[in-house]
Amino acid sequence: MDEARVPPLDEGESLRTVVIALLANAGITVAKFVAATLTRSSAMLAEAFHASADTGNQVLLLLADRLARRPADASHPIGHGREAYFWALLAALGMFFTGALLAVRQGLIELFHPRHVNSPLAAYIVLGVALCLDGMSLLRAYRQLKHEAAALEIEFLEHFDRSSDPVGRAVFAEDAVATVGNLVAFAGIILDQLTGSPVFDAAGALIIGLFLAVVALDLTRRNRDFLVGRQTSPGIQEALRRLITRQADVVGVTEVWAIYVGPRRLWVVARIRLDDALGGPALRQRLRAIARTVEQQSPAVARVDLVPW
Repeated sequence: MDEARVPPLDEGESLRTVVIALLANAGITVAKFVAATLTRSSAMLAEAFHASADTGNQVLLLLADRLARRPADASHPIGHGREAYFWALLAALGMFFTGALLAVRQGLIELFHPRHVNSPLAAYIVLGVALCLDGMSLLRAYRQLKHEAAALEIEFLEHFDRSSDPVGRAVFAEDAVATVGNLVAFAGIILDQLTGSPVFDAAGALIIGLFLAVVALDLTRRNRDFLVGRQTSPGIQEALRRLITRQADVVGVTEVWAIYVGPRRLWVVARIRLDDALGGPALRQRLRAIARTVEQQSPAVARVDLVPW
């Protein structure tokens, strides 16, 4: 990128992605609990716990999306952007405790108290519908992240790793695990029917729980990182350095810190060397002018603090 820019977050697109995932998960949750009751399948019950956790998570992500948009005020001069990371962190923990642990528990119960799957047709129908709905939601989340990656001129996986938007990342990760979970539950029930052994159904529940745990802990780690105060990529820091260096009267830039204060929102602190001829009111006026220029040319920058060095 030639400029220190981060493509602005399409709030409407992000909101639609979460709403679609929420509606899909709500319907899937009810269907999976009904199918689990009819079939007595632990893998299906694990997927019902999974879908229930995802539904609750989507509500928290909607809350994260809304609260993070609130403008700055006297108590929060850089805005409320980090609200997104707080609520996304709670959603990740909810996935772990409500989805992963309950799924693992159900798998262990069936291992010690095995029971065969009854009437698997209901499970096959529900899992097939769930696979289609989760796949559609996953495709939408993928397209959103892919579009953002193209705007940044980087690869999809690199953007997924670096993205400061916890909502888009969480929806994609949850939908990916849901798709895998549907396939695992389907395989567990089929193997139970073919072999007559309930071990495969129990193993399906355990695998679903472990997948959920891994993803939930990874999302927790990422959100904690942004809450603590994560810097942006070296490329954007260097672009900011070049932008500041090009300004009149700037002799050099010794340090640049660009810390995320919300999705696509940066707080930039730089130590700069100005022309020795500047002093007093002229120095302060020049610092303010440079800060305004950086903010105007980099819409993602929420605040710029320049320290003469």
